[in-house]
Amino acid sequence: MTATRDRSRVEPTAAKAKPVASPRVEMHAPAARSKTVAAKAPKSVAKESDGKGTKAGAAGKGGAPMDQDAQEVHGKTVGGKKGGGGKAKLVSSKLSYKGKVFDVYTDTVIEPGGHRNTRDVVRHNGSVVIVAVDESKNPDDPDVIMERQYRHAAGQYLMELPAGTRDAGENPLAAAKRELAEETGFRAKTWTMLVKYFASPGFLGEWMQIYLAQEIREGAAALEEDENLEVMRVPLSEAMRLIAAGKIHDGKTLIGLSLYDRARRDGRL
Repeated sequence: MTATRDRSRVEPTAAKAKPVASPRVEMHAPAARSKTVAAKAPKSVAKESDGKGTKAGAAGKGGAPMDQDAQEVHGKTVGGKKGGGGKAKLVSSKLSYKGKVFDVYTDTVIEPGGHRNTRDVVRHNGSVVIVAVDESKNPDDPDVIMERQYRHAAGQYLMELPAGTRDAGENPLAAAKRELAEETGFRAKTWTMLVKYFASPGFLGEWMQIYLAQEIREGAAALEEDENLEVMRVPLSEAMRLIAAGKIHDGKTLIGLSLYDRARRDGRL
């Protein structure tokens, strides 16, 4: 399949998209600086680097962090059984399927509470998601870099934030920089980690991290052979309108845009 990349701008309430110029720059951009969300951000938000400084925590197999945050929940139990406490014991683990992107293991585990269960678990290197924003033209309503591409599993075209899979052993921030450049051509000077989360922990061990990329500049993308996507500039207000209207169906995009919009409203960015 021939890889193609189109660039468009989605205007609020406009029916047609406008093309965006694409000046070429070199793939090796100057080193970017990384920061965290301002002081009001949750304590779980940690500094990251692309391999030259402090990392938030090395990822274990399947993208799960080795030093997972212990979170105290202030709430009231209203049903079921009280959770928390105790550790699970892995009795056995068998590779049931080995794929190009992920593996499936069948695990026998004694879970907290003493129950012995068999779980099929998808193991994955982990993924990065990028909220790349251009605040230069309209700081009150910055453009968000988004993509429109066909997803076979969903059976439809989806509007998404740029994202991709980490290579084995790859630093998350380095992966985010690589994926943004490869898919969209954009590079960023300032990087902030917004959140890290499990996409679907009932069966998927994938650990996802969402980064905010600011002070961006355009360049040339380097799409893989099987990638065919349209790169778009979407004003934040329009992206949030699409979310409210139920027009954006991709989970990582819903989370990333909502967190960014809330952080702006709270004055943390």
